[in-house]
Amino acid sequence: MRKYTSVLPWVVAGCLALTAGCKHVDDAKIAQDVQNQIASDPQTQGSAVTVTSNEGKVILKGTVKDQATQQRMEQIAKAEPGAASVSDETAIVAGGAAAAGAAAEQATNAAPPAAAPTPAPPPPQPIVVPSGTSLVVTVDQALGSKTSQSGQTFLATLARPVSIGGATAIPKGSHVTGTVITAKEKGKIKGEGELSLALTGITIRGTSYDIQTGTLDSTVKGKGKRTAVTTGGG
Repeated sequence: MRKYTSVLPWVVAGCLALTAGCKHVDDAKIAQDVQNQIASDPQTQGSAVTVTSNEGKVILKGTVKDQATQQRMEQIAKAEPGAASVSDETAIVAGGAAAAGAAAEQATNAAPPAAAPTPAPPPPQPIVVPSGTSLVVTVDQALGSKTSQSGQTFLATLARPVSIGGATAIPKGSHVTGTVITAKEKGKIKGEGELSLALTGITIRGTSYDIQTGTLDSTVKGKGKRTAVTTGGG
């Protein structure tokens, strides 16, 4: 019994030494625990700090608002089980009145913002002349059932302006073109003289437009040697 009792303490001491030498350091757990405690501590929460660990050496990087916050984070890291040492690489960022003064100085020195360009006015809406609008024109040349021919082009001038919604769509004096649709001379003994006209185009403020109108017809019955009278336009 005396022999085994003297040997037993050496066996236990050897096993304990072996266990301590094989202890594994979980750096990920250390870094995460310290990071969580910094985020939840009333004095250090909100600090822009990241925590890493390398073989138990805790490294703090980032910015803090003051020295007291910096010291509190060091205390949290040193108290973490498994942490062998702490390397504080954080920087203190001035706040309060100093930060406000720096911001004001920066705003004063900044170039004034460029003025926004004035938006271009919207283009004017087109004026639509509805179907059925009457055009009163003065024919610029003599036309007659005897002197004119079918297909002949003639010129005219707008005698009255055309207004739409209170705005002048077609001003008086606009140039108009037309075509002789039918020109039939009246017979000396019987038959009728016939003259039909239609407008085909109009020029408004320098821009030409094609138009379609109904025909203006004039018929004269045959009597003796008289022929169809000259049409003055309409």
